[in-house]
Amino acid sequence: MPAPATSPAQAPANSRSRVLVASLIGTTIEFYDFYIYATAAVLVFPSLFFPNSDPTTALLSSFAVFGAAMVARPIGAVVFGHLGDRLGRKGTLVASLLTMGIATFLIGVLPTYEQAGWIATALLVLMRLAQGFALGGEWSGAALVATENAPKNKRALYGTFPQLGAPLGFIIGNGLFLIIGALLPSSAGADPSQPSEAFLTWGWRIPFLFSAVMVVIGLWVRMRLVEAPVFSKTREAGLVRKLPLATVFRSHWKQLVLGTFFMLATYVLFYLMTTFSLSYGRTAKDAAVPGLGYSYTTFVLMMIFGVLFFAAFTLISGPLADKYGRRSTLIWVTAAILVFGLVWVPLIGMGTLGVVLWLVLGFTLMGMTFGPMGALLPELFPTSVRYTGSGISYNVSSILGAAVAPFIAVALWEAADGSPWLVGVYLSSMALLTLVSLLIGKETKDIDLDEGEAPATAAVSQDGTETPTAPVTP
Repeated sequence: MPAPATSPAQAPANSRSRVLVASLIGTTIEFYDFYIYATAAVLVFPSLFFPNSDPTTALLSSFAVFGAAMVARPIGAVVFGHLGDRLGRKGTLVASLLTMGIATFLIGVLPTYEQAGWIATALLVLMRLAQGFALGGEWSGAALVATENAPKNKRALYGTFPQLGAPLGFIIGNGLFLIIGALLPSSAGADPSQPSEAFLTWGWRIPFLFSAVMVVIGLWVRMRLVEAPVFSKTREAGLVRKLPLATVFRSHWKQLVLGTFFMLATYVLFYLMTTFSLSYGRTAKDAAVPGLGYSYTTFVLMMIFGVLFFAAFTLISGPLADKYGRRSTLIWVTAAILVFGLVWVPLIGMGTLGVVLWLVLGFTLMGMTFGPMGALLPELFPTSVRYTGSGISYNVSSILGAAVAPFIAVALWEAADGSPWLVGVYLSSMALLTLVSLLIGKETKDIDLDEGEAPATAAVSQDGTETPTAPVTP
């Protein structure tokens, strides 16, 4: 007798190791690509692509290009979210990874301003927009792979694995820059905090070109995934939406707004600790806008030490969010971020020990706030629009937080004559907004990811706004 057809509920499941590795490796690559740009934006891009400006203006211009990618991220969230909610998570994740990898590799072969004038700067902006577009679809897809394949009582733990890609990407990217810097040191008598001529000429390109190797590994892992049963059942039941974006804005706009503000403090803290801090830490004490005066190598090693706490507490946050709830955990962590922003000057004023403590505390709080987001944002939306909804919330928040945070921070740093106290107040203000949104929001720990869908036989969906579509197959 012929074997019975396999239903979506009986579809082969992804193993735990496959789920965790596939969700981790993609975000590691994506964040690696973003971090190496952030490092280059501080270290070499001001002189290579904005050579006609004074140092502060060149740095702000470089950060502006860095922020341009954040503007492209919501567009990527819409496009990849549409594909992910209609055709499936696996193929969409492969496409986002390829887009990011190609854009990053091409940055590594760009001409500089000296070689091509404004065309070089324009190409840098274009590649940066492509990076942002790709990352707009990467995070939500990776978070869905983790949470939709997780046991109900371990969704936050599984959701920390795509989040863990952020500290791992930082360590790999900055570690590679450190190695290259050590192999291409500044010449005798040169400022040791500044890159050497060889580094400026070709050394900075190596991390961008190396991303191709990581992308190949990531593609191999992701091609072995199968769709999660929760999505397969939604597709089989005819609940795939023709226009997920319209459904999200019409029926789930409150979740969009809350999700955006849930992420706000996380994003601001994230980019202050990884991008602004690098500028502040390595700027000379006698500069027009003084900084801490550490060499590049010394300060990055201090940052990597702090990022180890970022990684550890990202994983720790998962079991806590599973046990006590996402909302309760994040309320306490966000309150701590608010306080942390107000003690920047006393901490940094303690000398090197205080600076290390500042980095450790900042990255610890980063892990504690970033970890639960891998489960919280997907849990806000039903399966048929989960990719679109979580992606838009995550990436619109990137505009309000990450896109402007380094730019605002540099302006506040300059306004305070080299003191970071206004930057800390800025962080505390954003944490207050996130705290209010968390107090307004509801706990998602115990929801069923299969709930919230309209029955396939209904003429009108349960929310009264949309008739379910016929099954859509890729």
